[in-house]
Amino acid sequence: MGSIQQLFSLEGQTALVTGGTRGIGQAMALALAEAGADIILIQRDTSNTETQHQILALGRKCTIHVAELSDRAAVSSIVPTLLSQSPELQIRILLTCAGIQRRHPAHEFPIEDWDEVLQVNLSSNFVLCRDVGAHMRTLPPLPNTTNQRGSIINVASLLSFQGGINVPAYAASKGGIAQLTKALSNQWAGEGVNVNAIAPGYIATEMNTALINDEKRAASILERIPAGRWGRPEDFKGAVVFLAGRASAYVTGEILTVDGGWMAR
Repeated sequence: MGSIQQLFSLEGQTALVTGGTRGIGQAMALALAEAGADIILIQRDTSNTETQHQILALGRKCTIHVAELSDRAAVSSIVPTLLSQSPELQIRILLTCAGIQRRHPAHEFPIEDWDEVLQVNLSSNFVLCRDVGAHMRTLPPLPNTTNQRGSIINVASLLSFQGGINVPAYAASKGGIAQLTKALSNQWAGEGVNVNAIAPGYIATEMNTALINDEKRAASILERIPAGRWGRPEDFKGAVVFLAGRASAYVTGEILTVDGGWMAR
């Protein structure tokens, strides 16, 4: 298996990442690059180049592939286009971090918002997992591994386990991510493709601005977190590098909760 440093090294590997322009996704994309991986960022446009510039500054390669995840046809073309443009490309890591949130009382929840959340948070992830998983199955095993060909890492949520308030579509999508992760792991683990998920707790990012600005709700959340603080994007760097590399060769179908102890209460 090699040394501890080799177990956590992603040198020579390429990662495909969604949701890498900000917050948790940006921190995890940078962590993969710091561990040695080259990165392909899936973005809706090329106007935000901050993550790309930071990765390039680390001495890694980083390209932006434009695709709108709310567009089914665009999502279906991502992997075929990448592989046709670069036939030698080997995608060893898939990190699906893109996600959107819509908040309404359940009895007033618009079907249009439901459809958009389910498409971006769940359906687009399935298509990417399907297409990258099919690609990974054809790759030779990584050096110094028994049979490891690739790692898929989805981003789940505390709402993969709990219901939340005013977020039925988001809860449904993240419950779906948990089950999709397990189903794909059952299918591909024996072929050297590990499929896991990371479930963030309450993290101080833009997606949670509404909660943070609700003083009463924010105080009640903080009171329940054993670690005594909201999470930060940097708290996910170690988890994603672990799940992406050789160190987690015998870990698959797992939902790794990074929540400061919230789920243990």
